[in-house]
Amino acid sequence: MNTENFEILAKRSKKVIYKDGDTVLKVFDENYSKADILNEALNQARIEETGLPVPKLLEVSKIDGKWAIRLEYIEGKTLTQLMDENPEKIDEYIDLFVEIQKEIFAKQAPLLNKIKDKFNRKISASKFDATVRYELHTRLDAMKDHKKICHGDFSPSNIIITPDGSHFILDWSHVTQGNAAADAARAYMLFCLKGKNEIAEKYLSAFCKKTDTAKQYVQRWMPIVAATQSVKGKEEEQAFLERWVNVVDYE
Repeated sequence: MNTENFEILAKRSKKVIYKDGDTVLKVFDENYSKADILNEALNQARIEETGLPVPKLLEVSKIDGKWAIRLEYIEGKTLTQLMDENPEKIDEYIDLFVEIQKEIFAKQAPLLNKIKDKFNRKISASKFDATVRYELHTRLDAMKDHKKICHGDFSPSNIIITPDGSHFILDWSHVTQGNAAADAARAYMLFCLKGKNEIAEKYLSAFCKKTDTAKQYVQRWMPIVAATQSVKGKEEEQAFLERWVNVVDYE
């Protein structure tokens, strides 16, 4: 099998996503970590078992010497597309976005990696100096331990709305279990990184209202999520993320 005749849905760093009939094929570069690919497939299977509306995992295979994950194709538009096409409905879409996030938080998957373990590793791997890293580790350790499913890349581009109005949640490669406020801080940050500050504020207000969470509590996670994001090494993001990390309070 080769991918030449498949429709390309998206090109990402180190992977290409194709449509093959009624399936989606995510093909990874040759040098992509095999462990990360198998972990992504395992995460998808574990989330599928919770009953959340997600595409079904169909197989993990090799195509032209490259590892690939095959998933069910979901027909519809992303929430990002709908927001762009219907700006007058932005509040309605933000409400839906938060309701879907609450749906995720209501589930548990005890075998998922813990968000604090992942964040501690990323803070240690960041390029911030030892004093800043110590402050971030200390702040993270002080946060409450929860067992909610945290998507890890919760953005409107990962929500598909089907023609009948139902929704599916995509891309579980970064999922962990832990504190919901951490996932909210990360979602807020993703809006800001795309320059969508107004939508970011609407999202944070809606999240805090619908979950009865203090804004200050979500904001305490923001230097932490910024530090974890900095490890991706995207040059265009670094100045923004450094500003967020540098708002940590020093004793």
